[in-house]
Amino acid sequence: MSGRWTTAIGLATGKARRALLAAALLGAPLWLGACAVLDPTAPNLYTLTPSGPADLSVPRADWQLLVETPVAGAGIDTPRIAVTRGVTAIDYFADVSWADRVPNLLQGLIVQSFENSGRIVAVGRDTVGLRADFVLKTDLRDFQAEFVTANATFPDRVHVRIAAKLVSMPRRTIEAGETFEAIVPVHGRTFPDVISAFNEALGTVEAGLVQWALRNGNAVYRAGSGRTG
Repeated sequence: MSGRWTTAIGLATGKARRALLAAALLGAPLWLGACAVLDPTAPNLYTLTPSGPADLSVPRADWQLLVETPVAGAGIDTPRIAVTRGVTAIDYFADVSWADRVPNLLQGLIVQSFENSGRIVAVGRDTVGLRADFVLKTDLRDFQAEFVTANATFPDRVHVRIAAKLVSMPRRTIEAGETFEAIVPVHGRTFPDVISAFNEALGTVEAGLVQWALRNGNAVYRAGSGRTG
């Protein structure tokens, strides 16, 4: 992985671009993955999946929820797929990308996770104009593959961390706050193995986030702190 490869290849065109890509890959570490050479003119796009049905012990929610776009730092607020070797530097996999900017991608997946839970009457993005009882605010703290082992040539794990706040409407008071985190090993040495680890880590975080929001929202709403007007 090197920022030089993506910069040089991005400036080249036609045969020159393909030659640069081939030259870069000859010296590239294995973890860049064979998928990076399938189409030298465009990145391969990846997405992730929402979590499934919620624990049946979670009571059904009779209130409505809006999910705001997660807040994220500039290093994560991008379609590029991040990878780090330490806490002070961030890089990106070459020639691959998420299907959308990470905050937009996660907002849609969180909404789908609530829908898939089967335990809430209505949920949507904050742009749909839903008259909500609660708003879910999230801060995406970590969303990257990570090198942990010294001198490793392939990422060891994927790290996902989201801080959440459940806000009641229309008073806009914070009713609950929690942080959800998952670290999942990368099992394998191909780029799809990295994506699989992202999917597992995010699925764990989504499931915890959904059940936490449902339980806390139910407690607040039943105590009379839901929407009053």
